[in-house]
Amino acid sequence: MDVLVFGSAIVDFISYANRLPKAGETLHGDKFSTGFGGKGANQCVAAARLGAKTAIITKLGEDLWGANYLEQLQSENVNVDFVQKCQGQTTGIAQICVADSGENHIVIVVGANNLLSSEDVKQAKKLFETAKILVCQFETPLNATLAALQAFKGISILNTAPARKNTPSEYIKAATILCLNETEAALTTGMDKVTTLSQAKEAMEHLLEMGANNVIITLGALGAVYVRSDEPEMFIHVSAFAVDKVVDTTGAGDAFIGALAYNLAQYPDLPWHQLIGAANQVAAYSVMHPGTQTSFPKANEIQKVAVYAWSEI
Repeated sequence: MDVLVFGSAIVDFISYANRLPKAGETLHGDKFSTGFGGKGANQCVAAARLGAKTAIITKLGEDLWGANYLEQLQSENVNVDFVQKCQGQTTGIAQICVADSGENHIVIVVGANNLLSSEDVKQAKKLFETAKILVCQFETPLNATLAALQAFKGISILNTAPARKNTPSEYIKAATILCLNETEAALTTGMDKVTTLSQAKEAMEHLLEMGANNVIITLGALGAVYVRSDEPEMFIHVSAFAVDKVVDTTGAGDAFIGALAYNLAQYPDLPWHQLIGAANQVAAYSVMHPGTQTSFPKANEIQKVAVYAWSEI
């Protein structure tokens, strides 16, 4: 098993408009679609499409959306042995508005995902013992997420999304890699904003002081930055992959993390700037295509891990 995901599965209801609405404003949209999302499932599918052997531990509602989602995961060659449909619960949903610029607003109601627990970690013991990489997020109960991170002995990635203020230190310390975007980095560290490379470096310094082992911050068009615990004085910037036209940024962060997990499993001896550069390429492909999981590339649609531009901050 390459990548095990302990996390969420959510159905997306996506409206497209020329811009995002202001507070209290109603806009006419151009298009509506439904899709399969949730950070956990997105990251799992992103890794699976690249060729990783994947499994997900998640909860679905006992409804039509849950049945459809189970079929979708199976069609993506994801191991669903520990995907449970919960009686009396609804499948998680996300209401998404996407502007012509590609930016989005998202509101989620996680539904059955709230029932994910530490007991699910115990029941999937075999997967935790055999997987190379574990991926977790904050769309499911925090105590269950912490149990998953503490039970895993390999490389774990914690995506601190949705962003939370005052993230308990045990979560920051529990993961091998803490992966955040600009907003999540600012909220976690208490900074006003993290939009420049110098601010990202400051945020990484804070996160190391808070107990993080290794930190990656994604910065959209700026690419990503990282610092490793074995070289705490070296802060590396990996440039973004070129994008011709931004179509939809929904799921780009999940595409990055799924690709990162795949790369860590497949190329454990390569330097991190190469693995992160390859993940940047997958995220760039995603923003040039509409939808969430539908925007994720397959292995034959992107370049193999190559040489990517990087520099020390």
